[in-house]
Amino acid sequence: MPKSMFSPIRNWTGLGQLDVHMDLLTAIFAFGSCGGFVAKNIVSIFCGDGRNETLTASFHYPFRLSEVPLIDGNATICNRSVGPTHLMGDSSSAAEFFVGVAIVCFLYSMAALLVYLGYMHVYKNSDFGPILDFVITAVIVFLWLVCSSAWAKGLQNVKDATDTEGIGATVALCKGGNITCEVTEYANLRTLNISVVFGYLNMFVWAGNAWFVYKETRWHSQKISTQPGPGRQQVPAAI
Repeated sequence: MPKSMFSPIRNWTGLGQLDVHMDLLTAIFAFGSCGGFVAKNIVSIFCGDGRNETLTASFHYPFRLSEVPLIDGNATICNRSVGPTHLMGDSSSAAEFFVGVAIVCFLYSMAALLVYLGYMHVYKNSDFGPILDFVITAVIVFLWLVCSSAWAKGLQNVKDATDTEGIGATVALCKGGNITCEVTEYANLRTLNISVVFGYLNMFVWAGNAWFVYKETRWHSQKISTQPGPGRQQVPAAI
């Protein structure tokens, strides 16, 4: 369940441990399923005279596809000379933003763990702690929304650049004549799809955190104190 990093009313209990573990795990799964990813597609080139040749379209995190060679140096394919060719596209900004947010959340959760273990007394009688925690948590929710949406779009760009249509638009000899290019072996992108899911899952987890942290701020306590209790009657002011 969600936690407050600086909450003066929460102690290091089994529930608190579960809170920290949840934040840590979702952040780890998010950047672990995206960062360090390496894969390749096998491209078959049908020359039209019965001969086939293959190319390897390799791609990896951070997905600067325009720097990844599809044909390294001058080569002869289907009796045609082909110059150096790279994949098209660059999703590095979206991927690095996504992984960066996940790492920040991991570090923030570790800081919360440190507070739970030994520094809760520092914030025990402070109103500033819960308010700061709420503001940071709300910002993290927004960052997860933005980076997950950006990475979902970036991942789609990676898929488009490495499929049959994208490769056909990249390799010059595939654009005409009797030569056909087709991706015959696709890389498994399941972990990248999972990373997007974990991105949005993190957003919901931290949104829940934000609600519970807000309930521990003075803003929420003041709102409750101003509400009349049940059975309480208003005393008319003296004239």
